[in-house]
Amino acid sequence: MADLQGMADALIKGDRNKVVEITKQAVAEGVPAKQILDEGLVAGMDIVGKRFKANEVYVPEVLIAARAMKAGMEILQPALTKAGVEPAGTVVLGTVKGDLHDIGKNLVGMMLTGGGLKVVDAGTDVPADKFVETCKSSGAQVCAMSALLTTTMPQMSEVVKAIKGAGVKVKTIIGGAPVTQNYADEIGADGYAPDAASAVDVVREMIAAA
Repeated sequence: MADLQGMADALIKGDRNKVVEITKQAVAEGVPAKQILDEGLVAGMDIVGKRFKANEVYVPEVLIAARAMKAGMEILQPALTKAGVEPAGTVVLGTVKGDLHDIGKNLVGMMLTGGGLKVVDAGTDVPADKFVETCKSSGAQVCAMSALLTTTMPQMSEVVKAIKGAGVKVKTIIGGAPVTQNYADEIGADGYAPDAASAVDVVREMIAAA
């Protein structure tokens, strides 16, 4: 019997090969795809997120764990599709116009995927109208924006305005080094997250409440 706890433990350690091996074994044994996802990959990534929040692990360890999770997901995806397992929700993610920073954004994307969500990555330097169009075309429940420069933060306000103006039913969440909860309140964003692990929690809450 495939050891899903062992898969979660291997993911936490960032042992990509072990994650792949146990995922293949579980799929071959006919373990339900949703069970493999929830008890193996998502369970492992949840612990990584908690440790990251508690400063017990840092960005490099999270990236290594996320890579291991991604490798497991690639094997599991056909089984999930076949079983009709839908992601818990869809999130559009991007760095706002004028800002080319993507490490934080990519980390958030990996953590959201690890949390069982579908991520549509709009990239960096994303203008407000592209955020709106991507939210419309993907049917996303949440639009997540990142900025690392104080000079590009006002673009977040533009995106929030554009989404509301277009009448798109999507929640907005912002984050990045200079961004604060006060700024989120000021521009009318629905949420704020200080780090990637918190972003997963806030986004899950938003989707559950939708």
